[in-house]
Amino acid sequence: MFQFTQVKYKDIIDLPDLLINRGITILVGVSGSGKTTILKMLNKMISPTQGNIFYNGIDMKQINSVEHRRKVMMLSQNPAIFEGTIRENLIIALKFQEKAIPADEKLYEILEQVQLKKELDIPAANLSGGEKQRLALGRVLLLDPDVYLFDEPSSALDDNTEDIIIQMLTEHAKRVDKSIVMVTHSKAVAEKYADEVIEISEGKILHRRAK
Repeated sequence: MFQFTQVKYKDIIDLPDLLINRGITILVGVSGSGKTTILKMLNKMISPTQGNIFYNGIDMKQINSVEHRRKVMMLSQNPAIFEGTIRENLIIALKFQEKAIPADEKLYEILEQVQLKKELDIPAANLSGGEKQRLALGRVLLLDPDVYLFDEPSSALDDNTEDIIIQMLTEHAKRVDKSIVMVTHSKAVAEKYADEVIEISEGKILHRRAK
């Protein structure tokens, strides 16, 4: 899926050879090890200062950035929440991409998926940090990209809710034949849900293991 060849980013990343396969890949490592920088390069938010990254065999330098981000979508650790209701936050990206707006029934199904038991007309500003994170997850699920890039998607959640959400995300991806590249602080989560775990240290691969 993604192939890194002699990739460097400033003095943060040094990955001469990294293959990220389809499925569920989880990046682990201490804070500042370069995990989020890797996600940003996969999303074309930033470009390598040296080397090449290929997506499905195509050099990402040759891929339109906007089109790429619609297929390879990143959810940051502190996702954007917009003014307006929960409904408006769920559908705002669909409007931007000129996609069909689903019925409220579908929106409630998404809220149930992400464990957010709220009415669609509630102002999003009224939600807690963890609830806003789940709302943003719901928005990404509605967009249905080919690859989900998640940066600590459960950082604002308690342990029990974290487990429920990560299980939902990984099961959803497998059910609809999508891929996930996820950064998490939890090695326990990585061991439980990943097809492959890649440990990053000081911008390099320290260890990788597949199930």
